[in-house]
Order: sequence, then structure tokens, then C-alpha cells
Amino acid sequence: MPKEVDAITKLYDLILWIIPKLAKYPRTQKFLLADRIESLMLDVLELLIDAAYSKNKNVPLRSANLKLEKLRYLIRLSKDLKFINIKSYEFTARSIDAVGNSIGGWLKYSNRENI
Repeated sequence: MPKEVDAITKLYDLILWIIPKLAKYPRTQKFLLADRIESLMLDVLELLIDAAYSKNKNVPLRSANLKLEKLRYLIRLSKDLKFINIKSYEFTARSIDAVGNSIGGWLKYSNRENI
């Protein structure tokens, strides 16, 4: 399976899983933290799709990686504020790591192609 499809599929599946969880955030955070998490995830998805259709994949992939790192911190904050339980946090963290690993592999592969 090509790396781009792998990264997009993994992130898409995570988004499907997490959106119902975000809807359960306290009202005070639903339009702040939950929306920020959802927006970041959708931004990363758009960047991965951009990379899949771009000749120069480095720019969107590096941007996606940076947004993924920001997402890691927001998910950790959600856990520390007890908006998500430890099991959900662990699943989300592992899923984000898997997407990050796929993006890293995709970056290495695209850098080899550009040599």
C-alpha cells in the first residue's frame, strides 16, 4: 500500500473515531479545544490529499507533520483536563504516531524521488 494512501486512511479512520468523542466535551470547551482539535485534524487531512496530488510533496507533508505535533499537545491537554479517558488518549496517541510514521516514510520516499 503506498504511503500516501496509508497516511490518509489512518487519519481518516482516526477522525471518524474521534468526532463523536469531541462532541462530548464540556460546553465550555466544545467550541474551543474540541473545535481546534477537529480543525487541525481536517487541516492535516487536506494537506495529505494536497501532497498526494502534488509534484512537490515536501511542503504539504512538512506542514502536515507540524500540525500533527500541535495535535499531539491538544490531545494530551484533553487527557490532563479529563475530557478524554486514558484509554482514549492512548488509542489517539498511537493513531497519531502511526500517521506521523506514515508521513515520515512518505517524506523519505518523495525525497528519494527528487534526487
